[in-house]
Order: sequence, then structure tokens, then C-alpha cells
Amino acid sequence: MKQKKFFIFYFIILTFIFIFSLSTTSYGGYPKLVTTITNAFQDIEKWLLKLATPAAAVAVGTGIFMKKFSFGDEEKIRTGKNIIRGSLFSYAFILVLDLLLSAIQGLLS
Repeated sequence: MKQKKFFIFYFIILTFIFIFSLSTTSYGGYPKLVTTITNAFQDIEKWLLKLATPAAAVAVGTGIFMKKFSFGDEEKIRTGKNIIRGSLFSYAFILVLDLLLSAIQGLLS
């Protein structure tokens, strides 16, 4: 009789441990906090891409005007060229990063 109660008690304890340890991994979904943070980062990424286009346009425009109104000053011409080149490379880098992140996200899902 004592041995039977021990096995029943042992079976109940193991059942509870099994149920509670499996319940966190069996649903395969993200917790609400992780989903919220992921959505927030996606919104920030979209916002930065929308902001990068006008910022690059302003930088290129500034470089062009600096070259145009340099009145022969070689330093201002060189600075204008560097501003144009740097802003175009930076904008291209942002677009390539967005493309790579989209490709990686597509492969993971």
C-alpha cells in the first residue's frame, strides 16, 4: 500500500513537471514583449529610411551649391566634391543595408 501511494505521488509530480516545462516551449510563438520590440525596431527602420532620402538630397544640394558659388576657391570646390561623394556613398550604404536586412529576414521566415 505504501509503495502504491509512492508511485502515484511520483507520477503526479512528474506529470506536473512535464506539463509546466513543456508549456513554455510548445506554443512556438513570441512573447508579447518581444513582438512589441520587434515591431518598434521595424517602425524605426522605416522612419530612418524615409528620413535618409531628403537628408541625402539636402547634402548633395549643399555640395553642389558650395561648388557653384566657390568663385574659384579650390578648398571650397574640394569640400563640395567631398560632401557630394560622402552623402551619395552614405545613402547607397543605407539602401544596401536595407536590402540585405530584407533578404535575411526573407530567408529566416
